[in-house]
Amino acid sequence: MSSTLISRARFSVLDRSRTREGRPTAEALRDTVALAREAEALGYHRFWVSEHHGVPGVAGSAPTVLAAAVAAATRAIRVGTGGVMLPNHRPLVVAEQFGVLESLFPGRVDMGLGRSVGFTDAVRRALGRDKGDADDFAAQLGELLDWFTGDSPTGVHARPAEGLTVPPFVLAMGEGARIAARAGLPMVIGDLRSREKMLRGIDRYRSLFRPSRWASEPYVVISGTVAVAGTEAEARRLLVPEAWAMAYSRTHGTFPPLAPAEAVEARAMTAKERDFYVSGLAGHIAGTADQVARELESVLGETGAEEVLVTTSTYDRTALLDSHRRLAALFAPAR
Repeated sequence: MSSTLISRARFSVLDRSRTREGRPTAEALRDTVALAREAEALGYHRFWVSEHHGVPGVAGSAPTVLAAAVAAATRAIRVGTGGVMLPNHRPLVVAEQFGVLESLFPGRVDMGLGRSVGFTDAVRRALGRDKGDADDFAAQLGELLDWFTGDSPTGVHARPAEGLTVPPFVLAMGEGARIAARAGLPMVIGDLRSREKMLRGIDRYRSLFRPSRWASEPYVVISGTVAVAGTEAEARRLLVPEAWAMAYSRTHGTFPPLAPAEAVEARAMTAKERDFYVSGLAGHIAGTADQVARELESVLGETGAEEVLVTTSTYDRTALLDSHRRLAALFAPAR
C-alpha cells in the first residue's frame, strides 16, 4: 500500500547507537554503521546520529566522528547529526568539524543542531556547562553560521568551513521552533506522541519563518518512533525495550541499556514503573504496514511535513531492520 502523501514525503533514519544488555558498548557503534548501509540500500533520504554524554544506554557521544564513519561506509545517502548539542561546544569548533566532514564527503552532510546541555547535573558539570547555557542557543547558532559565511567579527577564519554550504537544521524543543523560524532554517520537531504540541510548534514555526540564505521557505521534519511488523502484536513488541528504558530512567535516574522484550515483559514492576512503562508504549506509530500507512497519511496531512525522521530503537536489531524494510516498501514500493 502506498498513498499520495507518503510517496511525496522523504523518509530518514536517526539511530542513537543504543547499547544492549549483555552486548559490548562498541558493538552499538558498529551496529549504527551497518544500519546506515541498510538504510541507504532501502532508499532512505538521510541517516543521522546523536549526541549523548555519560548515558549508559547510548554509545553515541561524538556525533561528528560517528557521522564520518557512516559517510565513509556509504555512497550517496545524506549523513548528519540529530544533533550536535551546540551549548556543549564552541561554535568555531563545530564549524571546523562540519567543514572537515563536508570537505571529505561533499554534498552529503547535514548539520542538525540542538540546545540540550546534558542528561544530569553531574554530566553538565563534567562538560563545564549548566542549564542556563541553553538560553544562549540563538546567539550560538548565529555565531556558528557566521563561521561558514566568513562574517565572524573576530577576524579569525574557520578552516575549512568558510565558504562551504552545510545545510543546518534546528531540533525544535520548546523555544527551538521560534529560533529556527527567525534564523530561516529547516526544523526537526518531535515527538509523534505529542500531536497537539507538535502542531502548535509547527504553526509557530511557519508563522514566524523568515527566508534566509539557508532556506527560502519553511521545511518541517517530524520525528518519532515508527514500528512496522507482520502483526500489530509484533510491532508492539518492538516498542517494549525502549518503553522500559524510559520507565527505568524516570524512576531510577539513569537511562539503561536496552533489555530484550521478553525479559521486560516477565519483569515484576512497581506501580510507578508500570505507569511509566505503559505510558511509554502509547502513542507511537506502530502496527502492520496498512495500519502504519493510514496513520502516516493522517499525520502528514495534519502537519504538512516534508519529511519523517524515524527514531525507532529496540533490542532486536533484526526486527528493527525488518521494520525499516517494511516502512521503505510504503514510501518506495518499487525498490
